[in-house]
Amino acid sequence: MSMKTNWKGLVLVGLISSASTIAGLKLLGPDSDRDVIFKEAASENIARFTSAGAPAGAPGDFVYAAEATTPTVVHIKSTVTRQAYRGQQIPDIFRDFFGDDFGGGQRGPQQSEATGSGVIISNDGYIVTNNHVVEGAQELEVTLHNKSKFRAKVIGTDPSTDIAVIKIEGKDLPAVTIGNSDAVKVGEWVVAVGNPFNLESTVTAGIVSAKGRGLGIIGQSRRNQMQPTAAAAGDSPLESFIQTDAVVNPGNSGGALVNLKGELIGINTAIASPTGSFAGYAFAVPSSIVKKVSSDLIKFGNVQRGYLGISLDDLDSRKAEEYGVKVSDGVYVRDFTENSAAKAGGVAKGDVIVKVDGMNIHSIPELQQSIGLHKPGDKVNVTVNRDGKEKDLSITLRNRTGGSEIIKRDESAAVMSSLGAQFGNLSDQEKQRLSRYKIDGGVKVLSIDGGKFARSQVEEGFIITKVNGKAVKTVKEFEAAIAGKEESMVQFEGLYPDAPYDVYSFGFRL
Repeated sequence: MSMKTNWKGLVLVGLISSASTIAGLKLLGPDSDRDVIFKEAASENIARFTSAGAPAGAPGDFVYAAEATTPTVVHIKSTVTRQAYRGQQIPDIFRDFFGDDFGGGQRGPQQSEATGSGVIISNDGYIVTNNHVVEGAQELEVTLHNKSKFRAKVIGTDPSTDIAVIKIEGKDLPAVTIGNSDAVKVGEWVVAVGNPFNLESTVTAGIVSAKGRGLGIIGQSRRNQMQPTAAAAGDSPLESFIQTDAVVNPGNSGGALVNLKGELIGINTAIASPTGSFAGYAFAVPSSIVKKVSSDLIKFGNVQRGYLGISLDDLDSRKAEEYGVKVSDGVYVRDFTENSAAKAGGVAKGDVIVKVDGMNIHSIPELQQSIGLHKPGDKVNVTVNRDGKEKDLSITLRNRTGGSEIIKRDESAAVMSSLGAQFGNLSDQEKQRLSRYKIDGGVKVLSIDGGKFARSQVEEGFIITKVNGKAVKTVKEFEAAIAGKEESMVQFEGLYPDAPYDVYSFGFRL
């Protein structure tokens, strides 16, 4: 990523939660014949006024933005459940959840709640929020500005941008006006609206501190209450945040960042913080990405992202000298993936991408955003600097498999992706060791990158021995065990190899 700073204190804005969450909610299939109808900002300059009759949008005047946005921002409460077994000894991660008096044998379902924010994007009830707000939720309750409460269903999620769309059954709802985040300028006043610390309809103000920030936080694995989300299978994280000093805190996740005309320019997602609370900077997913992702989720059930198929590196004067290129600003092309669209379009190794469709490109996040707003099959004009001379190339983008067609959502792959973990077969040595304890085999958790497994607080190295009471000995058997279980509760049972006598069980809805 372009930022060289070590952002150790970066966390996704997170939720106000009574406990970590582990349950899940099936993603409901979209209506492919329908596009969501957005309210978009008009290109002409229309006069706006506050409720007091004063002209809106004057520098430092936040009244109109607050009045226009607050009714469109909702409070989201997620309800989650978990179960666990205890063998001889309970680890600290489970004791923190259940308490020191956790007894032997099977416990009943444990419920907890977490809260965040969302923004209404259509009059008939589509709401955009962060993936990490709804991830792992078994039930979702949405509270509108007028205190009306609705049950919500998940339409689709995109962990690679940390954006999700949910839906309530309503009509004539107040919808936000979507602005042009590309037109936002550094130094411009902005307003953040959300529900921090369960304080509903909170408005704060600040300025745009920077654009195109790539922080490397989506897809990281952190074991804390504010888990970053993992990129969906096959999708790399797409980060190009708007940075602001408007105060944003836990519970603001999924809330609105708007300009002084009340137009949505971003969804508040992360904060820079060593403590979990605001410490100077917040980061929002730009509205250009939000609009693209949410419309794809509603229409297709997943995001249709175009790919160049190249391996990249940011440039500075030192790297320009190292690579032997004539410019020090842009994105350096190191290599190509298989079936690369860029290679087919005439890009060469050693080229420096300096523009996409006429817009200057200074960093990888800016390039990711400009390309990620297109779908497979779209043509883009890429300007490269080759040996000191600029060359325009027309490139037809491809999907992540190298084709140009729309990729329909694979339900089984979506379920595996939602688990947020990588699984592997046991080695012969591991099998032999477990056989001493009359355990025939299992599936090892190799890594956890977010998703439902991160919510369950299972750690890497955990060995799954049963799914819904049926023994699983290979990854293939594990995948078969959860296939077709969408919208069903699934119970996992297993152990840690250093404590094979202690058996743990946890479950959630796929």
